Amino acid sequence: MRTAHTLGTGFIVRADGWIATNLHVVAGGPRVLVTLRDGRELAVVEVLAASPDHDLALVRVEAHGLPALALGDSDAMRPGDPVVAIGNPMGLEDTVSNGLVSARRKVDHGLEVLQVSAPIAPGSSGGPLFNERGEVIGVATAVVEGGQNLAFGMPVRYLVPMMDKPAPIPFAEFATLIARLREANAPKLRRNVPHHPLSLLDGCPQEAQRLTVKMLGEAIEAGAPLYNGGKPEACYHVYDGAASDLVRKYGSVCRGAARALGDAQRHAATVVEPTAQAWAMRDAFDGLLDVIARKQEQ
Repeated sequence: MRTAHTLGTGFIVRADGWIATNLHVVAGGPRVLVTLRDGRELAVVEVLAASPDHDLALVRVEAHGLPALALGDSDAMRPGDPVVAIGNPMGLEDTVSNGLVSARRKVDHGLEVLQVSAPIAPGSSGGPLFNERGEVIGVATAVVEGGQNLAFGMPVRYLVPMMDKPAPIPFAEFATLIARLREANAPKLRRNVPHHPLSLLDGCPQEAQRLTVKMLGEAIEAGAPLYNGGKPEACYHVYDGAASDLVRKYGSVCRGAARALGDAQRHAATVVEPTAQAWAMRDAFDGLLDVIARKQEQ
């Protein structure tokens, strides 16, 4: 499942086109495309139900005779029980990972989640978590906290009431509503994208410039959905980690680009608010991508 700004996974719960996923996966733009196993691409036409408290959404595409997954008993899962996750980390289709239920965690207002050891990378959010009988017992969500990747499953017992009492809304109306809510709640931030001179890339070979575009693009693709999903701290950690990885790969070349990334990291580390930290790194990324684009045009 993808929008202009998000990438995620979903799973079919009814043969007539009902698909479950994370809410943040479908709240990223005016259109959501679903790629089925047979290669068909279908647009989401309705949001049947949405739960911001559980980050869950139930959507519909125009299709019939789809293979639906069976739902299991998430309340029966205990620490040590095996689980299997299927998703599309960074767009890599049908990636399977296995692990165990690490714990059942109580979070805000009595909400319970399943912490699992199966790795769940950005792009796999919204995918199914299976028990050993092949039943879906959770909806996968990737979270980054304190620089550590943690994986959680939202128990399917929160999904069942949404399926029992759908309240359909055309996707266009849903997208407009989300856009208005974000505009109303958006912090008033001032972008500060640096305009670097072309000399910043002196000593930075073409191969390293291509690597920069690739790694920063992948970081934005992973971090933006987290930010749009209300997790700016997780987005910041993705950006900060990508910057550190890129500087290490530079080695002795691209000193100007490495310095620009290092300056951005030091500045972001002095900022208390996670939203501002994320934008400080994003501004640095956009500044580097801009100077590389201008260099290529020259």
